[in-house]
Amino acid sequence: MGGFKRFLLRGNIVELAVAVIVGATFSGLVQALVADLITPLIGAVTGGRQPNFAEYSFTVNGSRFKYGDFLNHLVTFLMVSAVVYWLVAAPMTRLISLLDRSKEATTKQCPECLTDIPAEARRCAACTVELVPDSEKPA
Repeated sequence: MGGFKRFLLRGNIVELAVAVIVGATFSGLVQALVADLITPLIGAVTGGRQPNFAEYSFTVNGSRFKYGDFLNHLVTFLMVSAVVYWLVAAPMTRLISLLDRSKEATTKQCPECLTDIPAEARRCAACTVELVPDSEKPA
């Protein structure tokens, strides 16, 4: 029982549980944004018609293929992906790049193999080329 308790109280499990809960809540938020704002906006632009392909299908040897339902899910996926990209991924990437600019560079690229190495390294660990640290370069 003690091992199970330690397993449950490890930081990784708690962090994972929090991430799943926040992710599920965020998923509901994004789906509501798409269903309640983006889709009606598309309907307003297209003259009051919201895209619905549910009735599109074809039949082969008595089997009905509902490709319209697939198209509905595809359009929803594309809209959700666009919302997540433009409202979450792009702003976060911009924020991270702004925060990284203020940090002092601690690594540099090896001129031979382009591997990231410590800024003051004298030899590349990947290709073993000798390097001159920036502090020892002639001015």
